[in-house]
Parts: sequence; C-alpha cells; structure tokens
Amino acid sequence: MNSVKLSLLCAAAALVSACSTPFCNAPGGLCAPGSSNTSVAPAALPPPAPAPLPKPPPEPTPPPAETFAVTLPGMAAAAPPRAGAGLTVIPDQGPVRMAEAPAAGSAAPIRMALLLPLRSETLGLAASSVRAGFLAAWERDRDNITVDVIETGDVAQDVLASYARAQQQDDIVVGPLARSAVAAIANSTLVQKPTVALNYPDGHGLPGAAPLPPQMLAMGLSIEEEARQAAQWAAADQPGSTALILSTSTPWQRRVAAAFAAQWERHGLPSKTIELGAPDGYLSDPELMQLRARLRNDPPGLLFSAMSADQTRQLRGALGDGVSTEPTNPIFSTADALPPPPMSTPGPSLRGLPIYGTSALNPGSGSNSPTQELDGVRLLDLPWQLQRDHPAVMVYPHPLQSNSADIERLYALGIDAYRVAREIGRHPVGRFQLDGVTGRLSVEFGEGAASFERTEQPAVYQNGVARPVTP
Repeated sequence: MNSVKLSLLCAAAALVSACSTPFCNAPGGLCAPGSSNTSVAPAALPPPAPAPLPKPPPEPTPPPAETFAVTLPGMAAAAPPRAGAGLTVIPDQGPVRMAEAPAAGSAAPIRMALLLPLRSETLGLAASSVRAGFLAAWERDRDNITVDVIETGDVAQDVLASYARAQQQDDIVVGPLARSAVAAIANSTLVQKPTVALNYPDGHGLPGAAPLPPQMLAMGLSIEEEARQAAQWAAADQPGSTALILSTSTPWQRRVAAAFAAQWERHGLPSKTIELGAPDGYLSDPELMQLRARLRNDPPGLLFSAMSADQTRQLRGALGDGVSTEPTNPIFSTADALPPPPMSTPGPSLRGLPIYGTSALNPGSGSNSPTQELDGVRLLDLPWQLQRDHPAVMVYPHPLQSNSADIERLYALGIDAYRVAREIGRHPVGRFQLDGVTGRLSVEFGEGAASFERTEQPAVYQNGVARPVTP
C-alpha cells in the first residue's frame, strides 16, 4: 500500500512541480472528513380556532451544526471540532458548500470557490492537504464568508469548465493547484473575477514570459524562489565568493541549480555547476571522491546543494573532516564545528566552507535519517516547519506525527491562501502584507498586474535540528 502511495506522490511531483519540495519522499496525506448536519423543519401551527389563539412562545434558537476536525491519516487531530458552520454536499459532483448565516453587524458576505483536483489519482493527496489547511483557516475566521469546495480531475477542459461555473456563482476563486491547470486558465479569456492560483505556469517570472491576467494572483510554493533567496543570503554572507553548485540530473534539482546560478550572476559573482551521478537516488562514490580532490585543489567560497537531504548527507560524509559548515552567526558555539583535517592532508584546508540549500534539506520530523550530519548547513523553509511558537503558526491546528514534510507544507499553503483570498475579498484594490505560516507575504492586487512575494525563514542545522536564524 505504501508503494502505491509513493508512486502517486512521485507522479504528483511532475504536475505540482513548483511546490516547495518534491513529493517522492512523502507517503501519506491529509483527509478532511465531514458530515452534514440538518434540522427538521418546525411543525405547522394548528388550524385557527374561532377564538383568538394565545401568542405562541418564541421559537428556540436551533443548535449550531458541527464542523469537522482537520485530521491527517494515522494522526491525532490537533484541535477538537467546534460549532459554527454546516456542511452540505450538492449532488451531481457539485461543490461542497461551507456556509453560515450572516451575523448582525458582520462584514458584507463573500462567496469563495476553492477549486482543487480532489478527483485526481496523482494530485488527490496534495489537493486534500491544501483543502484541509484552507478550511482550518476558514474555521478560525469565517466572518460571513461562504466556501464552495469544487472538485476537479486532471483534464484541462474539466478545470476550465469548473472555473467558468465558479465565476458565475462566487466572488473569488482560489485554485487550481496543478501547474498545467493554472497555465490553462491564465491563457484563456475566462478570468473576470479575483483568482488566487496555487501554482505558477511554466516560465512564470522569467524574461519574456507572458504576464498573468490582471485579476489573477499566483502564490504557489516555489523551490526555485527559495534558491534565489538562498543566493541573496549567501551573497550577503560571503561577498565576492565563487559558488560551487551541486545537483543531479533530476529535473527539479536542475531547476533549483539554475535559479541559484542566475541569481548569483545578478550579484556579479562567479559560479560553477557540477552535476553528480545518482543511480537509484544515491550519489556516485567515485564522483564524490573526485569532487573531494577538486575541492582540495581549487576550493570555492561556498557550496550550494540543489539536492535532497539524504544526498547532501552523502556529500558531507564524502568530504569528511576536511569540511566544516559552521555558521558565522555568533549564537552558535565553535564547539559544534567539525575538527580540522589532519596535518598530513595535502592541499589547502576546506575548514569553514559553508553549505547552503533549500527546504529540500529539511525532511521533517517523520524522517528516519539522522540529521546531525547536516549540522551547520544553512537552508530556507516555511515558518510552519521551523517556528512552532510563531504567533501566526500557533493559532491553527497543527497535525502531529506527520510522515511527510511536503504534505504539511501544502497544508500551510492552504492556510495562507485563505488569508490572502479573504483580504482581497474585503479590499479588492491595494497593497497589504501578512505574517503568514508560509513566510512574510507581500501582495499587490487590483491596480494593474498583481504581484506576490514570499520571504521564507532562514535556518541553520544545530544538533540535528534546523533552527531559525536572522541572516
């Protein structure tokens, strides 16, 4: 069963390829079960008698319907369900509507459509994760907002037809999730209402790429954007240095390596890229030995790993005691540094050579691999993964004992997607910032082309734990 889930997650990586980390190491998923709760209509009054009837007592206030708890398979729910909204399933594969009666003096009603590939075999788990996070955020702050969860499959025509129907009945659309589906909508003439896409079309942000429709904002999790932010961080830490970029032939790693190199060049700094062989996912031992010799003969200013956490552990082991990634941040003790190379080691010392990476280096608490081998490595990740005591993180139910950091990141994306959509719904024109669970968010909407920027949290491994730092 686990191998089936693994293959589905690997297939999902090819479709949701702009997400913060690949899905291939992420079995499991989220589910958000719900049950409808309806009330029997009050009985009709008896026929009027000749004599005037006494004034009937006021009808009792009906009890609120129950909501469902956000739960991951094999996990305990992070918070009990609380009263509030009802759940209604509209037949014929219609939307799942989450609605509540307007409260006196509340804000104007807003109808949101959450468009997700919940019927997709490859993206169903990812879509369920986003939905669970989105509804967790809605549960905390509904504010006279109705959410229609609209299920789609993978076919572009299905997504386009569902999107067109959502625009007819809702005020704002959140989704779709797959990169190809976002591209299909962006290239159509359908976008007439505010749309918060959960991914980016191919080439988005690159020179010559077609702009998104003015009413569309893209806010997916982008591992390429993490690489660009890592380059900015490293350039500030290591001014004037040459960066050696390491990756394998895996497509997402090539994209990460290219994004770091392009940003590094924008700073006017030199870089070199080496693509290592990785049969069956493990780095080639002969190539690692060649790399070690090359680093001793021509040491760069820093290394950037576009690889996974396990591959970066292999790299650290192959480099041995001759390399240390101890950070220069004064809050870390020099006692954590690796010992210097033996005096008999020929060539220059590699001590102090820093390593930077992306959230792919943070496999999460469900990983069985030791992370002490990554001590000193610097990376970027979401506050949801790094800062459990962050004010924005603490207020939402947090699934426990997750076996997939990727699934949790998508859950966090759902939370911030709701918060952004709510703000746009309340203030359709203007700029705003959010201290989100996926990072510090800056949004501009309604005045020409929409813009979105996410700044993720820097961290450094210490004693096997990725700890937040200030760069």
